[in-house]
Amino acid sequence: MIYTYDPKVMHTVLIKDVESFPKITSAYTDVTLLLGPGLLTTDGAQHRKQRKLLNPIFSIAHLRGVSHIFFNINHRLRNAIGKRLCTEEWRVLDINGWMARTTLEMLGQAGLGHSFDNLQQDSTDSYGESLKSFFPVFSRIPFLRVFVSMFADYVPERLTRKILGLAYPFPNVLRVLKLSDTMTKRAKEIVHEKKKALENGDKALAHQVGEGKDIMSILLKYNMAASQAEKLTDEEVFAQMSNFILAGMDTTSNALSRILNVLAGNPEAQNKLRNEIVEARATVGEGNNLDIPYDVLIKLPYLDAVCRETLRLYAPVNLIGRTARHDTVLPLSSPVRQKDGALMNEFIVPRDTFILMDLLGFNTDKHIWGEDAFEWRPERWLEPLPGKLTDMRVPGVYSNLMSFSGGTRSCIGFMFSQLEMKVVLAVLLPAFAFDLTDQPIVWNSGAVTYPTMGEESTRPEMLLKVKALAQAS
Repeated sequence: MIYTYDPKVMHTVLIKDVESFPKITSAYTDVTLLLGPGLLTTDGAQHRKQRKLLNPIFSIAHLRGVSHIFFNINHRLRNAIGKRLCTEEWRVLDINGWMARTTLEMLGQAGLGHSFDNLQQDSTDSYGESLKSFFPVFSRIPFLRVFVSMFADYVPERLTRKILGLAYPFPNVLRVLKLSDTMTKRAKEIVHEKKKALENGDKALAHQVGEGKDIMSILLKYNMAASQAEKLTDEEVFAQMSNFILAGMDTTSNALSRILNVLAGNPEAQNKLRNEIVEARATVGEGNNLDIPYDVLIKLPYLDAVCRETLRLYAPVNLIGRTARHDTVLPLSSPVRQKDGALMNEFIVPRDTFILMDLLGFNTDKHIWGEDAFEWRPERWLEPLPGKLTDMRVPGVYSNLMSFSGGTRSCIGFMFSQLEMKVVLAVLLPAFAFDLTDQPIVWNSGAVTYPTMGEESTRPEMLLKVKALAQAS
């Protein structure tokens, strides 16, 4: 195995010679078995076909069309939290739980044209519960990938699932299979419902949740118009739903939780961001409509700086891996001195070598970001970036960072996720103040970084003190 956060190595692996370093390894075989052949789990020609069809759907034009949906959902969130507070008195709430529910609803309405949660009850949708539990449960059964990889080339997927269904001594295996079945069942129901609406024309779609602008409606339209060679199978369409929601829900909700966690511990930054949002609303708002237009919202400088800095220092996914398809050579950004004193500018990578790339390692490299690389300081994004950073070819798709990976396997929904985060903050911060409790918040490593209250807990949760603000409207 090779561990690295060298930007030139990552550029070669993720962009320049991507076909030589496939994502699919034994670690992904079990994920494919559980989630189906979607964008997250496929590789090669199948992945390129899916990406080609999906790329236009995540355009800026589409995001402009769904931003009002995000605001409507977050107004419901603001009202729901407000009902649980006493006026101007602090109350402890599970903010991570609310972020997960809100993110699922935004993904549901704008992504699938389906509402999962009205955000009024204390309980959430069974599908949402399945999604929230998937990665924590999956991370507790590392032997699953070893078992599945043994059968992957010899046993059909359906039979492998039946064999796993006999794993009675391992309750987490049975639980993750049940979670997978719940997600697949709901995916099929939603897709069939959407197909029926499409058959009834655009007027029928316009009256559905998502107004026909949701990703699933557009995907189905594109897929119907695609050539036979480029069409996605029903299995691939079902898998896109689970892949999209699962990849987007935990990452975005936990990133939002981290932002509010950091702001709760930095009241000065919290007030500065709140003031910027309030001023923007006062400038562009009309009457009772205080929704900040898309083009204004995404350019608010301190809001953007807070999001960038939090994603730099606390990316939800910190590690990604690839496997060398054949013997090859990887170049280094700067020479490395070997034991014999000779300088090495490149190194040989044997076939089947696993390359583990540390996204956080790059995002916090002091040689690039300076001595304060491990300090949360949003102001760095309002200043000229370090010369070393601008001179190198950073392979990341977002803001000279590796937080959303890079190349053809980068996060396709990174702008979607950014909009979700900014709308949530734009609605909540003028309405509420956030502060830390006396209980420690622990951020746990896994497929996606997630919070728990204390080191012993395994439940994804983040408690913060919340207070309604008098000027909220």
